[in-house]
Amino acid sequence: MSKAPASPTEPFKRALTATVRSLGEAPELEVVYSGEGPKMAGGRLILPHPQRDMPAADVAKLRGLADRAALRLAYHDDKTDAKARPRAPEAQAAWDALEQARIEAIGSNAMTGVKGNLTAALESEVEIKGLGKFIERVNAPMHEALALMARQKMTGQKPPGLAEALINLFRGDIEKRAGKEMDRLIEAIHDQKAYARISRTILRELELTDETDGEEGSQEDEDQTAPEPTNQSQNEGDDGDPDEGAEGGERSEASDELADDADRQMTEASDFDDAEPSDEAVDAGEGDEPAERPQGPDGANQPAYKIFTSEFDEVIDADELCDAEELSRLRAYLDQQIQGLSSVVSRLANRLQRRLMAQQNRSWSFDLEEGMLDVARLTRVIVDPTAPLSFKQESDTEFRDTVVTILIDNSGSMRGRPIMVAAVCADILARTLERCGVKVELLGFTTKAWKGGASREAWAAAGRPPGPGRLNDVRHIIYKSADAPMRRARKNLGLMMREGLLKENIDGEALIWAHQRLMARTEQRRILMVISDGAPVDDSSLSVNSGHYLERHLRQVITEIETASPVELIAIGIGHDVTRYYRRAVTIVDVEQLGGTIIEQLAELFDEEPKTVGKGGGLMLQAPPTVMPKKTSFDALRAALRT
Repeated sequence: MSKAPASPTEPFKRALTATVRSLGEAPELEVVYSGEGPKMAGGRLILPHPQRDMPAADVAKLRGLADRAALRLAYHDDKTDAKARPRAPEAQAAWDALEQARIEAIGSNAMTGVKGNLTAALESEVEIKGLGKFIERVNAPMHEALALMARQKMTGQKPPGLAEALINLFRGDIEKRAGKEMDRLIEAIHDQKAYARISRTILRELELTDETDGEEGSQEDEDQTAPEPTNQSQNEGDDGDPDEGAEGGERSEASDELADDADRQMTEASDFDDAEPSDEAVDAGEGDEPAERPQGPDGANQPAYKIFTSEFDEVIDADELCDAEELSRLRAYLDQQIQGLSSVVSRLANRLQRRLMAQQNRSWSFDLEEGMLDVARLTRVIVDPTAPLSFKQESDTEFRDTVVTILIDNSGSMRGRPIMVAAVCADILARTLERCGVKVELLGFTTKAWKGGASREAWAAAGRPPGPGRLNDVRHIIYKSADAPMRRARKNLGLMMREGLLKENIDGEALIWAHQRLMARTEQRRILMVISDGAPVDDSSLSVNSGHYLERHLRQVITEIETASPVELIAIGIGHDVTRYYRRAVTIVDVEQLGGTIIEQLAELFDEEPKTVGKGGGLMLQAPPTVMPKKTSFDALRAALRT
């Protein structure tokens, strides 16, 4: 497998990764670079892609974002935070802001370089949020002013100039009501519990929360001696349910995503193992035999993969998600953004076309006794009249009927340049293969909502049963079916540019869906190419299951396809090492390499002999899966995934 050339930004990424691991005291932390961030998802830190030739200010800003995440890993404990956390939405926003100010103050006071990086990130954030535009207290974010004042108390640093007007709106009121408590924050900066008590007092003085809320959260001694909560109550308190306080404000994204929920996950897994089999498991055809559970990374038994409900899932054509006029506008926008890239990919596609056409060229057989007269050999008859005439015959080189499915990750982390490049490459590649007689299907996968949607609401209405499995509404998009001509589907790719389309990604089920569609085809050779920038991430599912729940399922599906299916599977990772999942994969560190990588990988596949395996088909499902046992035979999968 040929390796893509290293990006000029790669040394900077390596240095930033090493810094984050050291500062966050997490030497095994996986750091990836994507179209969005920073955030913690699935145990990985996602940071924005660094641009080439970045100005010094942008470098400091990116370092500041990384330092924030690392400091939170090192100095924040989510269990302590959850015990004292208020319930009122407005109070939660101020609570999170004060805690973030504490975390950053620790780093600023200890390291001058970190102090400069955090300042650069803060100044950029103030500008992006438009905090300098508020001239009246109506709708002005009080929690932002409170955090900036706390930062100044603990570090001595003046707030950014753009935020001075906002702070002045609230300074007098905050100092009058909670000035003494604000001065005490620096005393408790290294003690999260003590800091939390002071923060609760500040919120009560500012009338953001009441005495009942504060007293309930302050019963720390009782919490330490109380019996272990049940599975259901634990899920309600610790899973970061987005339903609670959704109208007034949500828990900060960084707090939810950096949650250290390992103990909760182990408790849920243990309780789920002891629970009676669900109705879904019985209906799946397992009889009285309990499904053998997949082994986790630590060798412990893990809950089998299932979904809570598939009622809200959808498989939909791209042109049904928006009207024709909007599709045309989005396609025009896509074409405008990628003018420079399309010519490069087109040249690479022409190279692939020449290689494919060369395999389809006809050949000739010579010195035959019948056929077309070979005039090139008539000289032999002239030299020796007794020599027989020579004939030739044309024959076709065998070129197997082929279909290619390109499955594109439509998650939020692909937003920006990655999804643009993926869309244009899919467009040009589909047209190229179409000219060579190879049918192409273009598919995408995401979810209908952030943090669960209707599935999570149904779970909450059902009493939040433990171990619900996948807890979101999946959306599988057909941009182009294999039999549709590309000229009719070209506009559909513009849908990837639509704001709000890209959400979360559940890769395992998307692979099953794409594989099912391929297995229904009649072509002799079937190729599935996955383009993704990371592992499966769905906050709703991961908050109530083990941290590797979706990843385990993805690994099992990949193993089934690679070992027991005639489908040839290949993956391309954008800024993320997918070689740890797929046997045949390549990782690119710069999205500009995507076009050449796709074409080179496909060219290598066409140069090789087709994959031959025994009869498969266990993943040819008629409905979404409900249970995924550890058994590796396709017959077992068919029985377990039947609805």
